[in-house]
Amino acid sequence: MSEQNVASPSLGKTRVVYDDVSVKNFMWASIGWGLIAVLVGLLAALQLSFWQLNFGLPWLTFGRIRPLHTNAAIFALVGNMIFAGVYYSTQRLCKVRTASDFLTKIHFWGWQLIILGAAITLPLGITQSKEYAELEWFLDLLVVLVWVAFAINFFWTLAIRNEKQLYVALWFYIATILTIALLYIVNNLALPIFWNKSYGLFAGTQDALTQWWYGHNAVAFFLTTPILGIMYYFLPKAANRPVYSYRLSIVHFWALIFIYIWAGPHHLLYTALPDWAQSLGMLFSLMLWAPSWGGMLNGLLTLRGAWDKVRTDPVLKFFVAGVTFYGMSTFEGPLLSIKSVSALGHYTDWIIGHVHAGALGWNGFMAAGMFYWLVPKLFKTEMYSKKLADAHFWVGTLGILFYVVSMWVSGVSSGLMWRAMTPEGTLLYPDWV
Repeated sequence: MSEQNVASPSLGKTRVVYDDVSVKNFMWASIGWGLIAVLVGLLAALQLSFWQLNFGLPWLTFGRIRPLHTNAAIFALVGNMIFAGVYYSTQRLCKVRTASDFLTKIHFWGWQLIILGAAITLPLGITQSKEYAELEWFLDLLVVLVWVAFAINFFWTLAIRNEKQLYVALWFYIATILTIALLYIVNNLALPIFWNKSYGLFAGTQDALTQWWYGHNAVAFFLTTPILGIMYYFLPKAANRPVYSYRLSIVHFWALIFIYIWAGPHHLLYTALPDWAQSLGMLFSLMLWAPSWGGMLNGLLTLRGAWDKVRTDPVLKFFVAGVTFYGMSTFEGPLLSIKSVSALGHYTDWIIGHVHAGALGWNGFMAAGMFYWLVPKLFKTEMYSKKLADAHFWVGTLGILFYVVSMWVSGVSSGLMWRAMTPEGTLLYPDWV
């Protein structure tokens, strides 16, 4: 537990004892589930070359462990990291303890139960077969209940805060909580027919559009906006510098949340979706370059006058690299939404490289930086070994770069081979897989 004397509008000076137990719980859960997520991902990757690694077991086949890997990485590793950062920073920014310890416990244990449910049902083939929304209806209901508990606890904490000003990080958290609720409920509207099977309310093109309205914005409002809130809190703290431009952070927030939610149709280029909707999705995606890079530059320029610390502080190394990966990923995403570029890159390894640059470089490095900063604070100790943290950083950075560059080369090569034609007008590589 951490304590702080704060000025209360009604009580004068009062001592606040923050709930750091929940922060520790979410942090350890993120690390534990994260190890499982990357190991399952490694197994899935190896199966692409050595299919025998499914050991003849249906629940270990690629089609079943691949969604297990993505759900574990997104909702277990990054999700728990987000909640750790939100609970830690919200209490300090509001200068008040989280409103309800009971709701916090419901949130923590409920979220772990959801992840465990996914770990059991997905290998068994119990799935809705929707990207990032594979969980069946009974787990969807649990997600909604847990998210409502989280939302009530968060907004209740805001209501009883001792700090009048709402710092921009809290704005990003608010956008995350409200938008994810809307996205998740609408996309998962379904009619259950058995305990383990349901049919969605939408069909055909409408189902595809609703799914990628959700799918793209799961990236936007689960993997981006809360991490940006964490960036705006923890990066200035680690650098001991004020954010470069608070005005830019406000512009970043409003521009990002308005534009991001309309970009989903770029996942459906050259499909049955009306061409005007495809073009609109591409247009909004290109508009994302401005707020995304504005946020990246705001983060990096916060280090003005403190760049010498980056050489010696592994926390800042992770944050700087993470924010840079954010900038690179948000440049590449709109680029891939251009119809002519999508025609080359879609269905190739380029897309896989793009996703992992964001998930590992942006989300993963921000998680590592936050954890390396948090642990000494939470346990009132020093970092065990800066050399090990530096080794972690360089191995991770080089690994991600080798991964992403190889996927770029592979993706562009296969895209060019798929469209290669003979002088007679037939495919030059008809048997290319």
